[in-house]
Amino acid sequence: MSSSSGRPASVAAGNYQVVQVVEKAVSSLPPRPPPSSSSSSALVEYTPPVAAPEDEDLEIKLRRIIECVPVRVNNTSGSSAGSGSGDFHQYRQMRRKEQDRLTRMDVDYKKRKDISEFNQRRDERLKAAEERTLKKRLKRQKKKQRKKEKKSKLIENGDEHQNEQSSDDDGDSDNDET
Repeated sequence: MSSSSGRPASVAAGNYQVVQVVEKAVSSLPPRPPPSSSSSSALVEYTPPVAAPEDEDLEIKLRRIIECVPVRVNNTSGSSAGSGSGDFHQYRQMRRKEQDRLTRMDVDYKKRKDISEFNQRRDERLKAAEERTLKKRLKRQKKKQRKKEKKSKLIENGDEHQNEQSSDDDGDSDNDET
C-alpha cells in the first residue's frame, strides 16, 4: 500500500525501522578491476598498435592522420560573446599564420617534387651514359682483339715463311758447295 504522497503506507503512518548501514571506505580513486592472470599492476593494459599493411594507399593514410590529429583552435570567442573590434587583430594574426603554414607546405611540396624529378632525370642520364660507355668499351675490346689476332696470324705466317726461307737458304747453300 502506498499513500497519496508516494511513500509506503508504513512510513506514511510513522512506522520507522532502524537499519544498520555498512559504511564503505570512500576513496578518490576509481575501483580497480579484478586481478587477471597477468602479474601487471597497471590500471590500464597496454595494447600495442596494429601495424598497417605496407601497400595501404596514401589517401587512406592521410585520411586516418586527419581524423586522428586533433584540431587546435586558439583564442576562440564564446557563443554568447559578439566579435568585437578588439578581436579583429587576433583574426588577422591567425589568418596570416595559417596562410604562412599553407605557403610553407606548398614550397616544401614543390621542393620535394623538384628534387625527385631531378634525381629521376639524373639517374636516366647516368644510365644512358653507362650504356654508351659499355658500348664503346666493347667496341674497343673487339678492335684490340682483332689487332691481337692479326698480329698472332702474322707471327705464325711469318714463322712459317721464315722457316721456308731458312730451309730454302740452307738447301741452296748445300747445292752451291757441291
